Amino acid sequence: MHVLTTAGTDRDAGRVPDVSGPGARMCGVTRVAAIDCGTNSIRLLVADVDPAAGTLVDLDRRSEVVRLGQGVDRTGRLAPEALERTLAATARYAAICAQLGATTVRFVATSASRDAENRADFVDGVRALLGVEPEVVSGQEEAALSFRGATGVVAAHHPGPYLVVDLGGGSTELVLGEREPQASLSMDVGCVRLTERHLLGDPPSADERAAAHRDVAAALDEAAAVVPLGRARTLVGLAGSVTTVTAHALGLPSYQPDRIDGAVLPTATVLEACEDLLSATREKRAALGFMHPGRVDVIGAGALVWHDVVARVRDEVAAAGGALEHVVTSEHDILDGIAFSAAERVAR
Repeated sequence: MHVLTTAGTDRDAGRVPDVSGPGARMCGVTRVAAIDCGTNSIRLLVADVDPAAGTLVDLDRRSEVVRLGQGVDRTGRLAPEALERTLAATARYAAICAQLGATTVRFVATSASRDAENRADFVDGVRALLGVEPEVVSGQEEAALSFRGATGVVAAHHPGPYLVVDLGGGSTELVLGEREPQASLSMDVGCVRLTERHLLGDPPSADERAAAHRDVAAALDEAAAVVPLGRARTLVGLAGSVTTVTAHALGLPSYQPDRIDGAVLPTATVLEACEDLLSATREKRAALGFMHPGRVDVIGAGALVWHDVVARVRDEVAAAGGALEHVVTSEHDILDGIAFSAAERVAR
């Protein structure tokens, strides 16, 4: 069970709450800081975690769009200005970790850092600011952490097997399992990568969209050879593109995590919301009350990826004799998985 009191959201950097008491472990509880640095955003969770009881209490959860993966797909390198933005956010996170008394920090970096030739500059900068070694994890480990974070809540309300999809800026992880991952694959398609590669128009042209769909289809063909998509009984979507599509499908006037987390939407509704965001101009997207400014230019690609994943899973489930009638959105994701793993390391 997760017990949650959110002090920050993907749409609001939030303020550090007044949390008294030391960060030392008491009664099996460890105060940990989890940092997830992806292609588009860097996110922080400070929480009190009891791995034996399976509980996690949020003290601060926040996100900043820093676009670390700016240009990586084209150049193979992290841009100096992207590094500067990301390390500035890391410095702010380091101050919050110290203020809240986190006794252990785990910093996980994903797709953009995996792909960059100069990732040592990034690693050195993070180490200097946080005093910990940032871990540039594989796509397989990223998928496992996302699965752990999402299913801790979803499993109490929905049947397995679960197909958890973590749709990021540079990659999208698919992982299938019940109590633990049974098959997974990291696809090199994400909202930043596809925007920079194909979706340059405002709105994207038919040819641009077709090229992006081809990339996603090829990636899904590869994934389906490893992950039996048709076995899924519950499809769970994670991360900013998915939660933004969900906010749009719900017609929310602002970003409301309590409405988005655990939302169960008809499959057709999700596909319609994806198509609507993909077809919209940047001006129209920017006017949406739930839209983070840093996601305006890439949400079309994120919606395209999510549309194609949902449609492919629906078809695979139908071919296996089932029916994917609904899609679940979770605000609990790789951050929760990182926090649990950090607490478990301390316990060992």
